[in-house]
Amino acid sequence: MSKESMIAIPADPSDPEDRDVSVAGLERAHMGRRFRILRHRLGMTQEQFASTYGIPLASLRQYEMARYMPPPAVRAYLKVIEAEPEVVKRAMAG
Repeated sequence: MSKESMIAIPADPSDPEDRDVSVAGLERAHMGRRFRILRHRLGMTQEQFASTYGIPLASLRQYEMARYMPPPAVRAYLKVIEAEPEVVKRAMAG
């Protein structure tokens, strides 16, 4: 069974607009939140963050909206930025 077919949060039957949330969807949402929290902690807009750290703006937007899970290399890069944002910023500028 795939993570897309496993339900993490079932829809509220009393809300006709509510939908099930899959395990994969929940994982994408958590990853998107990590990007947003980090951006806010650094006081950056999406445009500034994308430009500073070399992440395509369109990709960053998709990650934050939980539309796509970033590939493993981008997830690893996010950990590095979270740990040492200024070091990465200087490395990208040089």
